[in-house]
Amino acid sequence: MKIALLGYGKMGKIIEKIAHDRKHEIVLKIDYTNLDQLTTENLQKADVAIEFSTPATVLGNIESCFKAGVPVVVGTTGWHHEMSQIKEQCEFSKNSLIYATNFSVGVNVFFHVNRILAKLMNNYPYYDVQVEEIHHTQKMDSPSGTAITIAEGILDNLDAKKDWVNVLSGDAATDDNIQADQLLIESHRIDSVPGTHTVIYDSEIDTIEFKHTAHNRNGFALGAVLAAEWIKDKKGFYSVEDMFDFNK
Repeated sequence: MKIALLGYGKMGKIIEKIAHDRKHEIVLKIDYTNLDQLTTENLQKADVAIEFSTPATVLGNIESCFKAGVPVVVGTTGWHHEMSQIKEQCEFSKNSLIYATNFSVGVNVFFHVNRILAKLMNNYPYYDVQVEEIHHTQKMDSPSGTAITIAEGILDNLDAKKDWVNVLSGDAATDDNIQADQLLIESHRIDSVPGTHTVIYDSEIDTIEFKHTAHNRNGFALGAVLAAEWIKDKKGFYSVEDMFDFNK
């Protein structure tokens, strides 16, 4: 399979290595130094594009892939407020897109179990719940897209919480400002941490912690390549849940 990489930072380079290990070919690599090479002609040399750029460039990259008729795997976050418009555009033009806040196999197992756990904890309202996420200091967004997906899984299944609120460690805001029906996402930025996410159910009696710890970025990159393999010959707008389909 021939792959175009849209975004060639740390993640792009790891994706490149894993793609090579799986016998795929990288035919195009785009970063801020060669944006002039992001053309329809160059994109059409690829069977699929993998998009890991920035929130400022992701929508333009998606539209370039649609124009070229190339399926695209989108790992960049920060664009999901445009989701309905992109979905409509994808389906109208008969293109292909799969997106995720995190393509890691382990994280998607975590997402699935998190939803089941939240539904179970509805029976035990004396537990309060919060989400904690830790990432490297270079991470631009807060909370992480992964933490938001975790929070949404809880909100969809736990009656006591109505929306989420984020507190970045070091901000003036404190836990005292959080309402009882708000789900706290507490964010920390620490050097060289690829990503740790913890769901904490706490009561006067005990504490239950459910945690995923990434040791490196390889899981994210492998999942993106698996998604590229999955969507290559499909048409339509998909989330990573369609690829894993844990409900079978």
